[in-house]
Amino acid sequence: MHRVFDCGLVYDQFEIFRAAGIVHGIFTRHGGVSTTPWATLNMSTSTGDSLEAVCENYRRALRVLGLREDRSATTWMVHGNAVCVVEPEALANFRRDRAPQADALVTRARGVSLSLRFADCLPVLLFDPVRGAVGLIHAGWRGVVNGVVQATVLTMQRAFGSRPADILAGIGPSIGPTQYQVGADVAGQIARASTCAAVRWDEQRHGWFADLWQAAAHQLRQVGVTEIEIAGVCTASHTSDWFSHRAEGERTGRFGAMIALQ
Repeated sequence: MHRVFDCGLVYDQFEIFRAAGIVHGIFTRHGGVSTTPWATLNMSTSTGDSLEAVCENYRRALRVLGLREDRSATTWMVHGNAVCVVEPEALANFRRDRAPQADALVTRARGVSLSLRFADCLPVLLFDPVRGAVGLIHAGWRGVVNGVVQATVLTMQRAFGSRPADILAGIGPSIGPTQYQVGADVAGQIARASTCAAVRWDEQRHGWFADLWQAAAHQLRQVGVTEIEIAGVCTASHTSDWFSHRAEGERTGRFGAMIALQ
């Protein structure tokens, strides 16, 4: 990934999307106004941060990407597999104060940005250069098990005529395979939903560990997406840059990911 420093904000971009000229960013925790324990570019009020601070952080992120606040869409995430198709005339339905319950967004509308929030779960960004469409997915272990990755690609097929072989995918920073210890039941569900290679037993630590990066990549390949860039950055191991629910506890922030067609 490519790191960008702009107006005090720090965010990462996928090389495959930069080459295609797609506006996007996965924002670190730097450059915002939130105070500890949400310091500083927190994008969510769900763990107690003030709405005023979160809205200012959100505006700053949009500004550095050259995006408009009134042309932005988000959802209330529930770890499911619902996907929303965002149309310009329905943007009022995707405001922060009335966002629908869903874990993925897709659009073909130019100038409309998609935005979601993370703190260990996977940000998965999609771009179809042929049909001119983008998507953004929030996928924790429940999202992987519920098939939100495949559901988003299939929604792009149905809504826009996208061919999976044309779609470029970026899997962003999330909790990594050396830090994500799970119970046997969760390990089994992840293995059944993706591939057994996505879980492993660590004899020294006597526990199951899950690799969400490989689970999501496998599910993308299952539906025909072949060009995939994986950031390979563990949020739980790098809390100086990223918020991590697993490493920091419940009272931490959420970092933002955004993508848009210009």
